[in-house]
Amino acid sequence: MDRTPFSDLDSQPREMTAMLLAALDAMGRHPEIRRVRQTALEALRPEPGARLLDAGSGAGDVSRGLAAKVGPAGEVIALDSSAATIEAALRRHDGSNVRYLTGDVSAMTLPTDSVDGVWCERLLQHVEDADTAIAELIRVTRPGGRICLVDTDWESLSFDGVPPHLAATVVEASHGRLTPRRLDMGRTLRRRLVDANLLNVTATPVTCLFDDPTSAAVVLPMVNPLLPTTTWPTPAAVREKWFSHVNAAGARGDFLAVLTIWVVTGTVA
Repeated sequence: MDRTPFSDLDSQPREMTAMLLAALDAMGRHPEIRRVRQTALEALRPEPGARLLDAGSGAGDVSRGLAAKVGPAGEVIALDSSAATIEAALRRHDGSNVRYLTGDVSAMTLPTDSVDGVWCERLLQHVEDADTAIAELIRVTRPGGRICLVDTDWESLSFDGVPPHLAATVVEASHGRLTPRRLDMGRTLRRRLVDANLLNVTATPVTCLFDDPTSAAVVLPMVNPLLPTTTWPTPAAVREKWFSHVNAAGARGDFLAVLTIWVVTGTVA
């Protein structure tokens, strides 16, 4: 398995699709992800009347939040490759000025210079070629418009309170199954925007802290005991040992997981 289920959600069984959508909802409510998004919002600085693209919009919670910022004179285009996700977004639509589209971020049908800004959160780690996708985001953004990329540095993931060798085994086995194979996407974003000749590029690392297993399980799939065993990447004995130690650390109060997510912005020349 070279890509995670989030890379091709529509091909998953119906039960898995429902679970993944619920996981997206839970992540969006998590205080640490909300902190990441607040950092990104402050970096993007959406203005009333702006036309924004939310690339990889999921069920549309960010899109609807951005719509509140641009107001009735503005517009948000919510683009996602998953038809099931867009259907979920349409069911949750709140009447704000959001237009939902199914499409490939690496080959969009939007006209050149057609948006004032782009929000792209935790999408590029899943695409085949991040630079091609970024080039498309730049193409559709007018000169002077801003692009905000948010993505994960999975190599920054660290645990405490559990045996280090066991954590390393589980994390390594998760690559390409529970986490994307492209582990360093977050920290490469700044270089990618510099190489693409964007101006005023800024990069902010946001280190998310999870001090109990329940909190961590919302964002870190290898800590989620509800994950189907059929998708678990290690032998059953390793899984049992891992969760035994995770639960024990949670009971003692010394469990810790940290993960850095990067917020990178730039202005289109």
